[in-house]
Amino acid sequence: MITILDYGAGNLRSVQNTLSEIGAEYELVRDAAELSRASKIVLPGVGHFGQMMRALDEMQVRSALLERIRVGVPFLGICLGLQALFESSEEAPRERGLGMFQGEIRRFPASARVPHMGWNEIEPGADARKSSKLLANLAPHPYLYFAHSYYAPVTDATAATCQYNVPYTAVLETKNIFGVQFHPEKSGPIGLKIVQNFVEL
Repeated sequence: MITILDYGAGNLRSVQNTLSEIGAEYELVRDAAELSRASKIVLPGVGHFGQMMRALDEMQVRSALLERIRVGVPFLGICLGLQALFESSEEAPRERGLGMFQGEIRRFPASARVPHMGWNEIEPGADARKSSKLLANLAPHPYLYFAHSYYAPVTDATAATCQYNVPYTAVLETKNIFGVQFHPEKSGPIGLKIVQNFVEL
């Protein structure tokens, strides 16, 4: 069963609808005890980095979430849920991220129109085209729906990038950790397939 960590994210219903559409069973959890039993975790995210991290700390779920990730439980972070995996964000410099990846979430340059909103193409890396579990059986350069003003740096765990004034991480994938900057729940059949790939891990 999929565990959705419910910290009050605005897109929770659309994530639930996506899981229901592909026939996946899920539950919403809001405390560490329930999270500690999770066998797969989805962290949806819309809004402000600082607000999200404060909510996780107020719910006292940060340690349980990190523990489940570190023991190998498959984790999928969506949009802000991906950004939370990094150490910090320019959006809320005083708030700690989960720190699973080094680096800071940055705001798009002043020359960019923000938020970056709408459909854009992602570019899977050469290795990801062959080995990515999340992007399996997709077209080589799929278009997906984005809505964000901040972006994650490109890292060794980047499975696909997107270009919007600067190249940035669109898909993270390493071992049991997965993250997408776009919204699969708003990306039509391709988004459904990506979520299904995670569910079927």
